[in-house]
Amino acid sequence: MVARDPEKLEAARQRVLSKAGGNSGRVEVFSCDVSMADTIETGWQQITDAFGDIDILINNAGETAFGPFKDIPDERWQADLDLKLFAAIRLCRLAMPGMAERKWGRVINVLAGSAKTPGANSAPTSVSRAAGMALTKVLAGEGAPDNILVNALLVGLIRSGQHERRHAREAPDKSFDEFFESRAKQIPLGRIGEAEEFANLACFLVSDAASYVTGCAINVDGGRSPVV
Repeated sequence: MVARDPEKLEAARQRVLSKAGGNSGRVEVFSCDVSMADTIETGWQQITDAFGDIDILINNAGETAFGPFKDIPDERWQADLDLKLFAAIRLCRLAMPGMAERKWGRVINVLAGSAKTPGANSAPTSVSRAAGMALTKVLAGEGAPDNILVNALLVGLIRSGQHERRHAREAPDKSFDEFFESRAKQIPLGRIGEAEEFANLACFLVSDAASYVTGCAINVDGGRSPVV
């Protein structure tokens, strides 16, 4: 697992290990800011030193960023593109040659529903995520001859650390479900998704069970998106 904060990474590592119970396995964490090219290079070297070949890459960096187009300066655009688009570009550039040599690889780009349905005041996220969807299709076509499958998952409202922090910051007197009640009502399934539900689909896509699925952008949003 890769993220910026070493303490949060270690906490996440311990949580995964505790959930795994007595099952054999290995969890390693690496502190890296994927919005910066030089730290990606350094982090990638640490990862390959620890694990050797990398067969599965999940590009899942992101944060909420949106507002009126007229109010977004160049610096905000660049920061969003570096985090959400160029991080995926740079990591795929590092991972895919080895996958091609071994004739097996899986890449998942985690995007947002606004990639398909950008609305007013949705930039810069909708634009960077739409570019990520195009990148997914390009890489799927180029990776196919080497059995590298590249797909995108478009995440909806999922219970996650990001939303839990927002809840704690803005409405600590309410429960999590109360805080997001109005948004949950906009979802056809009528509830917030769980991280495990997202992970289930990701696990399917990186397995051999999905060996004929590539170049897809799949909504994981409880039916909220108005387009397929």
